Amino acid sequence: MLPPTIPELVARAGQLPFLQDHVALDASGAACARLPDLTLGSAYEPIYDVTMPGAPQLTSFADTIERYGDELGFQAVTQIGGTTVDPFDAVANWDSSAVADDQALVALDRLARALHAINFFGAQRHGLLFLRVHERLVKSVKYDHGKHFSAVLARFGLPAERVVIELPSAAVAHKTFLGYLTRSYQHHGFKVADKLPDPGRILAVESEMARPDYIKIDAVVALRAGMVKALVGYAQRVRIPLIFDGVADETQCDLLRQHDVRLMQGPVFAKTMPV
Repeated sequence: MLPPTIPELVARAGQLPFLQDHVALDASGAACARLPDLTLGSAYEPIYDVTMPGAPQLTSFADTIERYGDELGFQAVTQIGGTTVDPFDAVANWDSSAVADDQALVALDRLARALHAINFFGAQRHGLLFLRVHERLVKSVKYDHGKHFSAVLARFGLPAERVVIELPSAAVAHKTFLGYLTRSYQHHGFKVADKLPDPGRILAVESEMARPDYIKIDAVVALRAGMVKALVGYAQRVRIPLIFDGVADETQCDLLRQHDVRLMQGPVFAKTMPV
């Protein structure tokens, strides 16, 4: 069976409550989410495995960046007019009351994730789709996290197993809550990535309660703390892939590679890629 296209997925969104009022095709043929005075779009940051064949030497970095290793997947980001934004900040700037209500925020978060899934899978991208979940959403939804989104993907005919839910650093800071969230999302077929608020929190992500599929940390934070080697060593011992994000330049990339870092994402590789 051929995978659904973006127009086909937008048509399916038209049959779902809430999504039918906002999801549409834009002039380029990509899906967008229309809100009063705002139109949200999708773009994707590649996550590279820099140990794979094809990774260039840094002397030719600028010329061969498009062939830098293999892509593990893509981090979805929200755009307005081609500029990457936090959708919650954007809506708050338009209407300060719009995200004050938790139910409105949950709806907006779900809208953004559905939009990114449509554009990702409808464009037949390969690899995994990494989707961030807002801190207030994981606190506002009382139980069964992932149930709603897995049902939406099922209606679209899309595979939950290719979606990685990135849990916010605030959730990672609470071990018991983190264990519950991880089990809940994995129960509904998703993979889970824990975003560390600081290097020391890596000790909390692997426990008898739950085990994430990926760990993420800001590259600048890890480098400043001098903890890259220790983080890589721990992640290797517990066999959980570790992703360094926010890699800004070749110097940071080189420093990370010196400590056998495998997975990276950030501005050094490429600008976010629209649909």
